[in-house]
Amino acid sequence: MRRAARLPAALAFALVLLVACVVVLDRRARTRPASGPRTEITLLRMFGSCSDEYTGVTDLSRAVGECGVIQVLTNAFNAENDQGISVRTQTIEWSAYYDRLSAMYAAGNPPDVAVMHRSVLPDFVARDLVLPLARDLEDAGVDFGDYVDPARQAVTIRGEVYALPFDFHALLWHVNLDLMAKAGLVDARGAARLPSSPEELFAHAAQMKRRTGKHYLAIPSQTDPMPTWTLETWIWQQGGDVLSPDGRSARLSTPQAITALSLLNALYREGHADRGLDYARAEQAFLSGEAAVLINGTWVVERYDAQANSGAAALRHYGVYTVPTLFSRRAAWADSHIWVLPRHGHPDPRKHRAAVAFLRYLHDHGLNWAKTGHLPVRSSVLASEAFQALPHRADYEGTARIARALPPIQNQRAIQDVIVEEINATWHLGRTPAEGLEEAQSRVDEILKRAAR
Repeated sequence: MRRAARLPAALAFALVLLVACVVVLDRRARTRPASGPRTEITLLRMFGSCSDEYTGVTDLSRAVGECGVIQVLTNAFNAENDQGISVRTQTIEWSAYYDRLSAMYAAGNPPDVAVMHRSVLPDFVARDLVLPLARDLEDAGVDFGDYVDPARQAVTIRGEVYALPFDFHALLWHVNLDLMAKAGLVDARGAARLPSSPEELFAHAAQMKRRTGKHYLAIPSQTDPMPTWTLETWIWQQGGDVLSPDGRSARLSTPQAITALSLLNALYREGHADRGLDYARAEQAFLSGEAAVLINGTWVVERYDAQANSGAAALRHYGVYTVPTLFSRRAAWADSHIWVLPRHGHPDPRKHRAAVAFLRYLHDHGLNWAKTGHLPVRSSVLASEAFQALPHRADYEGTARIARALPPIQNQRAIQDVIVEEINATWHLGRTPAEGLEEAQSRVDEILKRAAR
């Protein structure tokens, strides 16, 4: 009898054990990657190719530069996500990027996720080639209220959100602090004293030349857009604009534009900058100690800082600052890297959900991307101690709040090319600023007129 009485207890214990095992197995099934076929999505990006260098690397502290950071972020997402998602990267050099992307659309095989610049987004929206994302991002837990205003504006067209903001890449002043000190242009803390008016700009430039014999500025010129972005910055700082608010007409033949271009031309004419430098030679002039200030973007901060710290370049003490305000208003040219979901002829809901999950992961890792030198677009990241602790960020993080760009119109790259050509003509062909800007006005108006038809 006693043996028979123990049987129900043993059975009960076995049942309890079985239920516990089922619960544990269920939890594991829900937290580990799916054992079935993974959902593979394609990611099209620029930023160079470094997949071999970072094969298997998921430690974000080991990532260096734009290519390294985005590659390791992708590796980490593939390793960490619990939804069975695999992101396969396709890399295109930036100079051919949009041609290749357009060709992929034409062939009927666009990627599932693609990086874009803010400046080209209107072209793709007008052709209905990218998906609206507001509902998807909200459902994924992305808080758009955390993005600074210029970032929200960068991805919003006619009230609809078409992309996930990722950064601002803006003009900055990169400074050789040793040359500045030699010229007497640093404060008591050793920080650069930057000009606050056109008159002070020329006074500083003359002082640099007199005390060091070096150029004050290195500006990538020739066919480079850097002078155009500088021109636009100075127009905005005067309260002017490059285009009308509705984007239907140019505002280049204006007193503000003439003042800005005259200022730029005078810097070349008086020997404070060399108009013969292309991008590589301007950069070399700065790194070799032949120019005190290089006008360039956020994308080089990490590299210049590393070179200064290595002792391998003539640049020893490096500073980087928000573009100085020479007129009445604060403004700095900027563009943005953004992430879009291309429209497919036969959409796959599983891939769509996977792509949105990857966008959420990129949203969560804006601080890692900021390591490159680019500016975060989320207020919480900009204000974080971790961001402020990155080298030099306190000296230029304010750029994110004064970033300016053209209205969300089509053909922005064609418009930029026209302005580059016409302002170059003022120092290569002897046209006056007024003549060059009048021609630019006419040509840009024609581009805008054709787009409106």
